[in-house]
Amino acid sequence: MNRLVPRDERERAIDLAADRLAFLVLAFGLLIAVMYRAFVLDEASWDLMGLVILSGAAGFVYRLQAGVASGRWLALRFATVTLAAIAAAALVVALASR
Repeated sequence: MNRLVPRDERERAIDLAADRLAFLVLAFGLLIAVMYRAFVLDEASWDLMGLVILSGAAGFVYRLQAGVASGRWLALRFATVTLAAIAAAALVVALASR
């Protein structure tokens, strides 16, 4: 598609930064909605949590396919997922004992 106005690197960088900010707002907004539904309304919120996890997984797969995921990056992601799993298990045990 031929554009009327050519785009430069600055515009592309701004678009990427705006998309990143939009994703962060959406992801943390969903996490707040998950916490509200779980702790205030005492409802299951797996559907919203699944959206957060799916969006993170999509970005992870895209980075792997593009070849930009270094060993250090993968180790950091693995540590983050491990800590999140431990925190989730602790929450399940704590809520099950109430």
